[in-house]
Amino acid sequence: MDALGSLLNGPRARDPLVLRMVFASPWALQVDDRSPLTVLVVTRGSMAVDHDGARSIIATGEVALFRGTEPYLLSDGVHREPIARIDENGDCVDLGDHHSVAQQMSVGVRSWGNCAPEDADTAMIVGVYRAGEVSRALLEALPQLTVVPMSDDPLRALMEAEVIRAAPGQDAILNRYLDLLLITALRRTFDSDATISGGAAWVRAYRDREVGRALRLLHNNVEEPWTVDSLAREVGLSRATLARRFTELVGEPPMKHLTSWRLALAADLLAEDKPDTLAVIADRTGYTSPFALSTAFKREYGVSPSHWRSAQ
Repeated sequence: MDALGSLLNGPRARDPLVLRMVFASPWALQVDDRSPLTVLVVTRGSMAVDHDGARSIIATGEVALFRGTEPYLLSDGVHREPIARIDENGDCVDLGDHHSVAQQMSVGVRSWGNCAPEDADTAMIVGVYRAGEVSRALLEALPQLTVVPMSDDPLRALMEAEVIRAAPGQDAILNRYLDLLLITALRRTFDSDATISGGAAWVRAYRDREVGRALRLLHNNVEEPWTVDSLAREVGLSRATLARRFTELVGEPPMKHLTSWRLALAADLLAEDKPDTLAVIADRTGYTSPFALSTAFKREYGVSPSHWRSAQ
């Protein structure tokens, strides 16, 4: 399996927040939940997203992927004064005294908003991934906001029907639907030059014949003792040509990219429910010893592997 396949195979929702939000104008919602990845599907109307000094409009049938922990504002596109705020704990709070308003704004099973669902101008399904449920490499491959047209995908209608059902095992069903929706959106994203712009350069570099092959070799064989010379021989280029083209397309030299990929993989392995020992993870990620992995890991992430594992 290549790196893109690994990324698409990676999301595993275990305890996500999945709900329907319904709004009638005027409305605006400040989002500060610091989730690593949020999936939002507009099922009725449209909404504006203000993020990082820019505005995007998300319409019916589109899926928005929010990466990272930067705050953003959702609104009807006219009103900017939020009616509430989603805080860092995922709770909906009043902007004044910060008390929870989630209960009083509940409008049905897994439904929340400022009106009855049938009166909403805008309706959306929101799924929030927690830390450890999506890989660091996947998050780094995406820009802060990705909008994917999916009006033709039946998953949207399935999720819309299932999210408001109260039935045994419903959370497990919604988890799997959320994973499938995300994977489908990511596959469309990675297939499009336009929508992936702003994300990781290596995703686009995969389409280059020689550099793409070099990336696949590095990503699929991280345990190998790669050098620029050995990699150049495998792809049929000179050392200098590979180094130059790789850096131009990926944005960093081959060995620096390999180090980042190895450490991102180590971080994901440490975050698993039952992680391997540090010695096994070091061996799987191409480090000669647990000490060598610990040193590189702390230099990259600022904490030791043991502290990282405890935090996850």
